[in-house]
Amino acid sequence: MEVVSISLFLLLAVVVSGAVARMLPWSVPTPLVQIALGGVIGLSTEHRVELDPELFLFLFLPPLLFLDGWRIPKDELFKDLSTVVELALGLVLLTVVGMGFFIHWMIPAMPLAVAIALAAVVSPTDPIAVSAIAARVPIPKRMMHILEGESLLNDASGLVCLRFAIAAALTGTFSATAAAVNFLWVAGAGLAIGVVLTIVVSRAKAWVTRRFGEDSGSQILVSLLIPFGSYLLAEHFHASGILAAVGAGVTMTYVEISRQTMAATRMRRNSVWDMVQFALNGIIFVLLGEQLPAIIEGAKDTVALTGHASPWWLAVYILAIVAGLALLRFCWVWVSLRLTILRKAPPGALRSPDWRLVATTSFAGVRGAITLAGVLTLPLTLTDGSPFPARDLAIFLAAGVIIVSLLLATFALPVLLKGLTLPAEPSHQAQEDAARITTARAAVRAIERQQHALAEAHDDPDLYIAAGARVMDVYRERIDGLAGGAPDALRTQERLSAELRLIGVKAERDELSRLIRSRTIGSETARKLVRELDLAEARYRG
Repeated sequence: MEVVSISLFLLLAVVVSGAVARMLPWSVPTPLVQIALGGVIGLSTEHRVELDPELFLFLFLPPLLFLDGWRIPKDELFKDLSTVVELALGLVLLTVVGMGFFIHWMIPAMPLAVAIALAAVVSPTDPIAVSAIAARVPIPKRMMHILEGESLLNDASGLVCLRFAIAAALTGTFSATAAAVNFLWVAGAGLAIGVVLTIVVSRAKAWVTRRFGEDSGSQILVSLLIPFGSYLLAEHFHASGILAAVGAGVTMTYVEISRQTMAATRMRRNSVWDMVQFALNGIIFVLLGEQLPAIIEGAKDTVALTGHASPWWLAVYILAIVAGLALLRFCWVWVSLRLTILRKAPPGALRSPDWRLVATTSFAGVRGAITLAGVLTLPLTLTDGSPFPARDLAIFLAAGVIIVSLLLATFALPVLLKGLTLPAEPSHQAQEDAARITTARAAVRAIERQQHALAEAHDDPDLYIAAGARVMDVYRERIDGLAGGAPDALRTQERLSAELRLIGVKAERDELSRLIRSRTIGSETARKLVRELDLAEARYRG
């Protein structure tokens, strides 16, 4: 009961934090509100949430990384793949090695393997935190695609580096050759297991659906189990469960192209996954805040590990690590943009990165949920049973880096983003219009075939001809508007129609509420009509 109560209380804290973030008169990222609320919880009770590192890693990371891999725009990712790979792999390796040696030099009491482990957990970035910060100053789409792609890959690469660093700390030995070979197996096998498992499960699910029908609840539950199954299977074969979850998520995009799943199932599944993502990310930040009072309370003991007496030295170390991360990222981003995106710019365009563009991309590298989840996976003890060296210090520094990076981005990003532009992305409007015309023509052909078949099979052909004509007129109107040289006018008309339909839906809802209160209609009829209005409103707002 205690575990259940704590879980429910954490979920309640996530809900409250979201409401508080919206109520504040100024823009404060939801993660910071969640950390503050967790701190209040930690100060108001003597009970502490005891976090098991392996359980924490298993419960939080697979579904979050799976969803990132599933939802990231693949075309945009591949278009800027060179930039993403440079940031996600090159920058991570530079950060792990460079910051690892820097932290060990700055804090000699922290073993090199532990310092590299700390550098590995602070290397991944968190686009969800960036999105929350930039909610009132939208990030350019292309930059957000790059940040999302970077986060997806550097989450995996950073956590794989963390795995090697922990192994070196536990065994006391490290071989670069063995690590490189092991990395190939861990990464390759992990990705392959995630891809294969997703394909097998999806095809088995499709076969069952074709033969016995579809159950929405089962379909949604299967999608929730895939990341955990991929993770466990990969770990069983000593591969990367993290990369298996990422591979499974990316594969889901392609196995779902057939769209054999019912529309209602997909809508419900999206809602469930939105809730899972919101809850898990929120719980992670609330847990960080809940742990902070105990971490700060032990600051005197923690700073003693560094050979100093004043806890303010911990703040100095945090600021030094944040400054080192920012400097490395600024230099790497400048070189990366110079060699990739700007090199492809048209003649006469800017060929050297604008410092604001580099600074924005650098400050957008906010640390968040993955960093916290990673540092909490540090073992409690070594193989001989002795305490893991400098574990509390590593957790304190990682927590400080998360908070400081969030604060810096909160104040810096809105200023840097004003008026900032990236090299223009090609418009997808022509592609979208062509797809709408093609699909509309396919619909007209299918309706005509069905209309003729029904008219020939029944005694009243005029009824079916009239019904088919009404439906086809909608599609033909779309085709004529898009292909007739006035797509902008058609889009304006559709936008106005949607606004008017929403006004009508609101009037229907108000009148329906009156009928329900007056007991004019029953509960079952009311539920059916409310659902129809909900679907209509979602469609016209989409």
